[in-house]
Amino acid sequence: MRTSLLKWILPFVALIVGVAGFKAINAIAQEPKDKDVVDVRPLVQVEPVASDDHQVIINSYGEVKPLESTLLASQVAGEVTSWHPNFVAGGIVARGEVLFTIEKDNYEAAVLQAEASLASAQAALIEEQAQAKVAEDEARRYPERERTDLFLRKPQVLSAQAAVKSAQAALKRAERDLARCEVKAPYDALVISREIGVGQYINVGSQVAEINNIESAEIIVPIAGFDSVFLPKRLKGVKATIINKGLNSFTREAEIDRDLGVVDNATRMSNLVVRVDDPYGLKHDVQPIKFGAYVQVNFAGATLQNIYRLPQSLVNNQTVWIVNGENKLEPRKVTVVREEGEYFYISDGLEVNDQLVLTLPEYPQEGMEVKIAGMKEMTSDAETAAVEKL
Repeated sequence: MRTSLLKWILPFVALIVGVAGFKAINAIAQEPKDKDVVDVRPLVQVEPVASDDHQVIINSYGEVKPLESTLLASQVAGEVTSWHPNFVAGGIVARGEVLFTIEKDNYEAAVLQAEASLASAQAALIEEQAQAKVAEDEARRYPERERTDLFLRKPQVLSAQAAVKSAQAALKRAERDLARCEVKAPYDALVISREIGVGQYINVGSQVAEINNIESAEIIVPIAGFDSVFLPKRLKGVKATIINKGLNSFTREAEIDRDLGVVDNATRMSNLVVRVDDPYGLKHDVQPIKFGAYVQVNFAGATLQNIYRLPQSLVNNQTVWIVNGENKLEPRKVTVVREEGEYFYISDGLEVNDQLVLTLPEYPQEGMEVKIAGMKEMTSDAETAAVEKL
């Protein structure tokens, strides 16, 4: 009984399973009536450009050197009796300080002798002037006598006057030589070397020391041709900044003093002289700059009008890419007038509010339609109507 029942049920079950499987396969194989449209346009980021005025900063490097360096020499001969405690290599002395002294005895005696000679000459002049007056009175009492210059003692008076002037000159020389026994610093100075010691006899003209002026220092900075076109018209007095890099980095204020006026034959660069006052910080509370230091010098150049500043990564072969009003890529040839750091400064080729492409597709082509990141797409009229019905 059970066997016959199964014979009747199994065919119906198989039929039902087959129909269900056919419907499932047909449903899987059937394509959807409505496909989603895929947007294959590349996505780019854009930024509107704007022009502005730009102050050019010119940057160069140079070595700090003294404004002047002096080889000191003795102007009188004699034995060195003393020298200043700071009159040693590396010492700093102030303007007017006595660096060393030479024995004065002979020169003080020469001054006394010159003073005596002057007094004698002045006495002789007084005597001759008195005799000339007597001769003049006698000539008035006897008008019939011949009155020659010799009779009036004019030559004798002139000779006595000349003797006085000669004695005065000798006294002046003696006093000058005595003063030169004390050799003084002509300016605030750094002592580079000293060649004398106490008890040493030196002759006139003997080199005794080398000193450098530390009241002012100079830095000769080369200016390349691409920077020279941006130099200000008036250089003298332009403020400059000195930057000393390293562990103890600092900045100092300075100013341009002059242009050397020639182009270097080897480098084809022109050279400017930047002057800094009080380099060793003796008179002001500033960081000292030592002679021989290699420093960076920055100063303001010309001002560029209506200029565009772009990152160098966006400029390739003088070309940038923009997105036009039709959302299509468009290359623009630009004129790069200057490079500073990571930026190019562009004068021509762009217009205000041009949509500059910041992220280019892998293979950009002129006229390629793109999608701008962050911009909402406009729906079609049909889509709008469908939304309204819902």
